[in-house]
Amino acid sequence: MVKDPNYFGTMLVYMGKADGMVSGAVHSTADTVRPALQIIKTRPGVSRTSGAFIMQRGRDERYLFADNAINIDPDAQTLAEIAIESAKTAKLFDIDPKVAMLSFSTKGSAKAPQVDKVVEATALAHQQAPDLALDGELQFDAAFVPTVAKLKAPDSKVAGNANVFIFPDLQSGNIGYKIAQRLGNFEAIGPILQGLNKPVSDLSRGANEEDVYKVALITAAQNLID
Repeated sequence: MVKDPNYFGTMLVYMGKADGMVSGAVHSTADTVRPALQIIKTRPGVSRTSGAFIMQRGRDERYLFADNAINIDPDAQTLAEIAIESAKTAKLFDIDPKVAMLSFSTKGSAKAPQVDKVVEATALAHQQAPDLALDGELQFDAAFVPTVAKLKAPDSKVAGNANVFIFPDLQSGNIGYKIAQRLGNFEAIGPILQGLNKPVSDLSRGANEEDVYKVALITAAQNLID
């Protein structure tokens, strides 16, 4: 098994011979993530890893999207963990996290099991990280646009100012970041794997040299997370 480059690289990280690993340019996400989950495992209190993207446009406009890479349909507890871990990642990039738990509903405007999951996840995240600026459930416009926030969520301290966006499932997360990338001309840096004991990063297949360089810097920076 160690002849496989992903297992070999993961073992180097596990044994302390390397501080992190970057893979995925010619391997699938599953091939990159599987050894990390088997050998390095998640940090205490984190049940699953998740994938986040730094979305950047120009020098000063920067946001974090998650989960866009790993969990297909996370339950409420997993969604809460993703939110808390994403806030930690955001701080590495000088983003003062204001976390929006996204939905197609804002503060009870729609009723559905999918909305209930986000409401429950928001409550769990508040319990686990009471000092974190986080709110939900919020539609994207309510989370991002101040004028819409005043109408839809006037009592929210996050609505209208969010910069960390937690998607309710992988389908919406993947679609969302690609729309921002292709129509909004945002640079998508990642995915950044969150919640592991030691950092492992997964590139998109076909990544160029600049992608590898930036993700390597991100991987090094993850060693700073408490």
